Amino acid sequence: MLIVDLNRENYEYDVHALVKSFFPEEQVTVLTPESREDRREELSRAARIRINVSGREAVLAIDGREYRLEVEEGARAQERLKEGFKKFLYQVLSKETGKELPWGNLTGIRPTKIAYGFLEEGRSREEIIRHYQEKHFVSTGKAALSVDIAARERELLSRLHRGGYGEAGYSRDSGKAGYSRDSGKAGYSRGFGEAGYSLYVGIPFCPTTCLYCSFTSFPIGGYRKIVDAYIDCLIREMDLVAGQYAGRTLDCVYIGGGTPTTLEAEQLDRLITALKDRFDFSTVQEFTVEAGRADSITPEKLQVLYRQKVTRISVNPQTMKQETLDIIGRNASVKQVEEAYALARQTGFDNINMDLILGLPGELEADVQRTIDRVVELAPDSLTVHSLAVKRASRLNRWIQENRAVMLHNTDETMEIAARGAARLGMVPYYLYRQKNMSGNLENVGYAREGKLGLYNILIMEEVQTVMALGAGSITKLVLPDGRIERRENVKDVKLYLEKLEEMLERKRELFALESSLERESL
Repeated sequence: MLIVDLNRENYEYDVHALVKSFFPEEQVTVLTPESREDRREELSRAARIRINVSGREAVLAIDGREYRLEVEEGARAQERLKEGFKKFLYQVLSKETGKELPWGNLTGIRPTKIAYGFLEEGRSREEIIRHYQEKHFVSTGKAALSVDIAARERELLSRLHRGGYGEAGYSRDSGKAGYSRDSGKAGYSRGFGEAGYSLYVGIPFCPTTCLYCSFTSFPIGGYRKIVDAYIDCLIREMDLVAGQYAGRTLDCVYIGGGTPTTLEAEQLDRLITALKDRFDFSTVQEFTVEAGRADSITPEKLQVLYRQKVTRISVNPQTMKQETLDIIGRNASVKQVEEAYALARQTGFDNINMDLILGLPGELEADVQRTIDRVVELAPDSLTVHSLAVKRASRLNRWIQENRAVMLHNTDETMEIAARGAARLGMVPYYLYRQKNMSGNLENVGYAREGKLGLYNILIMEEVQTVMALGAGSITKLVLPDGRIERRENVKDVKLYLEKLEEMLERKRELFALESSLERESL
């Protein structure tokens, strides 16, 4: 365990993220005055890194070696100290370890937002790349990737909102349907009544729980008897949102999880029918359902999704190496993945995504290459490449500790293997995000063929549109015209969600009341 003794709680996130990135094999614990560790005093005495921030100064000691940051006096001294601290911490850790990180000192999950904002200001590609390099120590390749993706997102959103794709309307080819509405800064500057929104429906059930998973998901075997009751609760949330947002434009619908196709065909049909009975789908540009696990896919379920005009689905292998699938408890075999994908094509789906995870236990570059080669043969329409993130709550984290396992750290080379595979399929990178504790301090990248870019993914990453979220563990994000975001979470536990549904509805009513009051003020 690597212990960091820090005297300021508001620095904790950045400190933990950067220290963990430089010491990926270590279990990093950051102690603050607010820490509730039973052994705080004992742990503090064992701290290898000590950080003291006070006044205009930050003092950092690693194994007794001391480094100091000081800012000039002035009205913004505290703010400048906070701004300069991450750069200071990165430089010290880089010197101590001899490492440079591909994403430098960036710890947020949306590095493209920097580029997006600068593009809105009219900055050049070269200027923005230089900013990433000089202020954040980001590698040239990652900086260029961020700018290129942000430019693609911005151009796509601009076309969509200006109706550049033609008449607005529901279409199986989501890339050719359009919005016919004006855009502004960051994609949206419409008033309350005109603002479009997207809808997320969470299905928190899976066939089994994968070793690496920290999402809200529960093995379906123990919850079959309450699935119908869960759908009943989803419908009550639908009723509330549909009533409040009647007349507004619904842009994207995304049913995720978990694995939505753990529902029986009849339950899927009931769920989607309920959505269409309550919301106007005539303006929906993209309707996604995560089929995800091949062991949950049947011809009957695919027929329901196709008949209900779902435009985009996922069939996610994560890897095409059977030994790895067995280790992570995926259950679905490589053969099942291939059969499920073929069945989806035969059913008529022309927009299929595949998810891969790089950095899984025991996988080498040759394994990644074989996976990519097989994916290229299957030829999906989009590909999402994830760097493994070892979440504290995942069984994988416990498995690593218990087995003292040395995990493969994802590398630029494995990411490049995936990028070259995407290029062979005629795909371009179109969205990017990062998470805490990512293997190799790398990123997740979405690739897609032109016309098959996932609109919902762009909207959720850039946070330019309200997303109403239904179901256990989901988070509603209300994006206000001034850019502020208000969030409301639903409880994660399924049974607790059923019991406390009225409380979840009340949380949404609070959001709607806030939105209404701001709307009145704007008149």
